[in-house]
Amino acid sequence: MKRKGVWAGVVLIVLLLAVGGVGWYQQLLASGGDGGPVGGPVELPSTQGDFSLTQLEEDQLAVLFFGYTYCPDVCPMSLAVVRQALAELEPAQRQRVVPLMVSVDPERDSLERLEEYLAFFGERFIGATGSQAQLEELAERYGVVWRKVEAPDSAMGYTIDHSSSLYLVDREGQIQRRVLYSPSHQGLLAALHETL
Repeated sequence: MKRKGVWAGVVLIVLLLAVGGVGWYQQLLASGGDGGPVGGPVELPSTQGDFSLTQLEEDQLAVLFFGYTYCPDVCPMSLAVVRQALAELEPAQRQRVVPLMVSVDPERDSLERLEEYLAFFGERFIGATGSQAQLEELAERYGVVWRKVEAPDSAMGYTIDHSSSLYLVDREGQIQRRVLYSPSHQGLLAALHETL
């Protein structure tokens, strides 16, 4: 009987350490600590000409998202989340937010395609993309991972598995917040209220 109690205690301690470790790791990633995203400049061709974070005003933030227009679920959901969060901000706050989607599918996502796609979410949404080398360098700095997955039985030919966090980034490329994927806009809205 005593052994069962000891083992239950050991299991509880291990679970608490694991949960604490996960929480610590997520905080580390969100704060840009060792092993987490470091951010930095974003300078790419965009639907509004050459884009650079340095074009933002001092009090503006970009809501940066990495995805692609042929994405069947996560990308449209994330962009809808951004749209919903923006709609709940005061007009003055809304003007301080620049929604930016960087496509990790340069093979299919031309600037024209990005412009057409993003128009469904709002006229303020900017689409950007670049060469494979540019995107890999940028993704490494922001802790973004993606991979092409062949889909021979699909008309699309391939899909792209990718990470789906939203980043609140200032004009210097400093990550102010990292918001983990959620179908609800409340997490992003709270992060915007805390940061703006």
